[in-house]
Amino acid sequence: MTTSTSTSTSNAPRDLRDFYEDPSVPVASGDARSLRQARMLADAIGPATAHTAVVLDIGCGDGTAAATAAPLLAGHRVIGVDWSQDALKRAHAHLPYVVRGELTDGGLPFADGSADAVLFSEVIEHLVDPDSALDELRRVLRPGGHLMLSTPNLAAWYNRGLLLAGVQPVFSEVSLRGIHGRPGSEVVGHLRLYTARALREFVAASGFDVVRVAGAPFHGVPRPLRALDRLACAVPSASSILLLHARRK
Repeated sequence: MTTSTSTSTSNAPRDLRDFYEDPSVPVASGDARSLRQARMLADAIGPATAHTAVVLDIGCGDGTAAATAAPLLAGHRVIGVDWSQDALKRAHAHLPYVVRGELTDGGLPFADGSADAVLFSEVIEHLVDPDSALDELRRVLRPGGHLMLSTPNLAAWYNRGLLLAGVQPVFSEVSLRGIHGRPGSEVVGHLRLYTARALREFVAASGFDVVRVAGAPFHGVPRPLRALDRLACAVPSASSILLLHARRK
């Protein structure tokens, strides 16, 4: 949320795959989101002494978010899944199990109903076809299995003010080559953005029972405003990041 910049077209990626293979592209909204999401998942699946759950971290990236969550998921089997071989190499430093897989082109390399839970962190906003993605997540989850999804909030408290001022909302992007018309300098490839209401309705329409929507702060908020950003988490519809817990029907 600093001043706007743009990059030369000579540095533009050839396509989205090239863009996401670039290790300099930011892949997460911070440790606070990872910890809050991990606490929600740990509360949902319970301790490993009762049952060792299979948790698929779909779109695990470099594995840092899973590493942040690991102490809360001790004893459970967390498997990192990503289509990028480079990301999986880096993720293996944090996760004992990593698997290459895609939500399209044949689907994930897991049997129907084989997972107790799916972490889907900061992924859905990058997808061309989120409907098919949720269909595939539902397939690999057992009945009653848990979906823990996080995504930036289009209606974050500061975005409401920016829109009133005629400024492009934070998290939205009009180009892969640079930021235009809004605060910030990092291009991260967001294709879709959700409000809390839209996310609830979309996930419910995809065959899930929505249990809870919570809020999390965003590390990119300027330091003087971070206390306010944390306070906004008490009202998820105005928070920076949306955390959704749903169960497969």
